[in-house]
Amino acid sequence: MTTISRDMTNWPSADTLNEWDRNHQLHPWAAMDAWQESDYHPIERAEGIYLWDADGKRYIDGPGGMWCVQIGYGRKEMATAIADQVLRLPYTSPWTTTTDPSTLLAKKIADLAPGDLNNVFFTTGGSTAVDTALRTMHFMNNAMGRHNKKIVIAREKGYHGSTYLASTVTGKERDKSRFDVEDRLVRFLPDVNPYTRPEGMSVADWCDAKVADLENMIAEVGPENVGAFIAEPILCSGGVIIPPQGYHQRTHGLCKKHDILYISDEVVTAFGRLGHWFASQEVFGIVPDIITCAKGLTSGYLPLGACIISDAVMERMTGPNENVLFSNGYTYSAHPVCCVAALKNIEIMEEERILEHVREITPHFQRRLRALERFPIVGDVRGMGLLACIQGRPDTPGTSLAVERKLGALLDEACDKRGLLVRPLINMAVFSPPLIISVAQVDEMFDLLEEALEEVSTAMASD
Repeated sequence: MTTISRDMTNWPSADTLNEWDRNHQLHPWAAMDAWQESDYHPIERAEGIYLWDADGKRYIDGPGGMWCVQIGYGRKEMATAIADQVLRLPYTSPWTTTTDPSTLLAKKIADLAPGDLNNVFFTTGGSTAVDTALRTMHFMNNAMGRHNKKIVIAREKGYHGSTYLASTVTGKERDKSRFDVEDRLVRFLPDVNPYTRPEGMSVADWCDAKVADLENMIAEVGPENVGAFIAEPILCSGGVIIPPQGYHQRTHGLCKKHDILYISDEVVTAFGRLGHWFASQEVFGIVPDIITCAKGLTSGYLPLGACIISDAVMERMTGPNENVLFSNGYTYSAHPVCCVAALKNIEIMEEERILEHVREITPHFQRRLRALERFPIVGDVRGMGLLACIQGRPDTPGTSLAVERKLGALLDEACDKRGLLVRPLINMAVFSPPLIISVAQVDEMFDLLEEALEEVSTAMASD
């Protein structure tokens, strides 16, 4: 058996590693007709907002990992905190023990979260945080004798994860899938993207229509059957879709009226992406019943998620009449090393005033984004905080998926060769760079985007 060591005299060649990767590693969202034929970026190292591949080429990390590398790469203080905890206590069972890191982090998150969201259940990531939120709704309604109040209302284009319950409430995509979901549990509302509104309709009228979609769905299903409404403040993986102003507050009001739990999926928007610890109250003016978070909680250094539950929900779940276990959990719930990473991440963000930096740099970031509307192949640009999406123009009814994918692939390729990574989503490119990005680096990123759009505009015009 080959012994793997970082000693470069013993390290496999790039070709060997590529072969092993193709033959043995099944990547997320792999194309199953060619899963052993795709080449993935062989990233060797990272620092700040940059990545370097095996050939030494430098890239700006436009997606910030997967919307998560808030404090940037290569933080030695993070490595030290993680290593110290590994040596002190790498693991202990969350079923029968507790640790200082998990207790301190639970208290810190409760202090940062809005309203009465004071109860933190640690998970392994965003998908399991969403699963926990939905199971909490099931548990609560069963405890209250409301056994039919289980339907979840979700939204097209919403993404909530890839575990069974989380994928069930994830909005339908145009990609083919052979995975099963629990269709009996969910109802989907139509797209809330103002860009898709009928010609001549105002944004205010669009908001009225989208709120009416929820109201009508509740009436159709019956409020006695609807347990939760789950919503990302911004539908990030759906293409950085920002619902119209006032939408969140009005849908939250409908949920309160009909005693429906409002679950805010802040896996992307929490921990600074919009310049606040949580976006639900500070940006959108609501206090949900449950918030899910992950990603920026540790800046991607280690996997960790959290389901934050309000005192009001906890009171309805507990009582003297039944001795019932909350039998939900994971082997790595409240993992002490991951919790230390989250504590250090929050400490860095506080000491370096990263939230304030995001709020200061956002206007320039968004101005540079809006300037891309001048390109003829760009149909829409949208964003908030350090979130952005460029949507290609070939999006009229009847446009083939192949044509839309071509535009996205061309833009991805043009950016890649210039040293900029973006995340292509059919005919869109989304990006969410590390929150430590400077004004000069924002300009560097958008300069490369403009060059890439020039190239793709020429290529699409010649077809």
